[in-house]
Amino acid sequence: MRTSKRDRILDAAVNVINRDGVRAVTFESVAAEAKLTRGGLLYHFPSREALLRGIDEHLVQAWETSMETLLGKRAEEASALERYQTFVRVSAQSATRAELMFMLESADPDADERPWGPAVRRWAPLPPSAGQNDPAALDNFVARLAADGLWIYEAMYEGQLDESVRAQVAERIAGLLAKPDGTSS
Repeated sequence: MRTSKRDRILDAAVNVINRDGVRAVTFESVAAEAKLTRGGLLYHFPSREALLRGIDEHLVQAWETSMETLLGKRAEEASALERYQTFVRVSAQSATRAELMFMLESADPDADERPWGPAVRRWAPLPPSAGQNDPAALDNFVARLAADGLWIYEAMYEGQLDESVRAQVAERIAGLLAKPDGTSS
C-alpha cells in the first residue's frame, strides 16, 4: 500500500524530531526530509501547530496499532489483564525520542486534551483510588510505573539495552500484573 503524502510528511517530521528535537521542526526541515515542497506541506498542515497536532495524533495511532497488532485485537475486545500485558510488552519495544517528547508535552495540565491521555487510559492500569485497599490494583499500577520507566529508559538511551535483557525485563514486569483472581500472572 502506498503511503499517503500526509503520512509521509508525518513520518518525516518524526525523523526530524528523533534526530534533532522538536525545535527543529520547521516547514523547511520537514519538507526537505519528506522530499516535498513547502507548499505541498502547507496543503496538509496550514500551521506549525497543525503539524505538531498531526504528529501527536500520528504517534498515538502508531502506538495503538502496535498494541493491537501484538494483542491481535482492539482494546475494547480485550480483558484488562490482556491490555496491561500488551502495554508492558509494547513499552519495551517502541520508545523513541519523538514519542517521549510528545508524551511529556501531553502531561502538561494546561495543554488541551491530547490524544495520548485517552490512548494510555485504554491500555494501562490506572492508579488505585485514594483509600482503596486493593492489592491487585496496586500491583497493576506498580507494573505500569515499571513499564513507563523502561519505556523512558529506551527513549533516552535508545539501543543501549540489549534486546534479550529488555525482553526479560518486560516479561518480569508483566509478571507483576495481577490476574483477575488477584494473584500475580
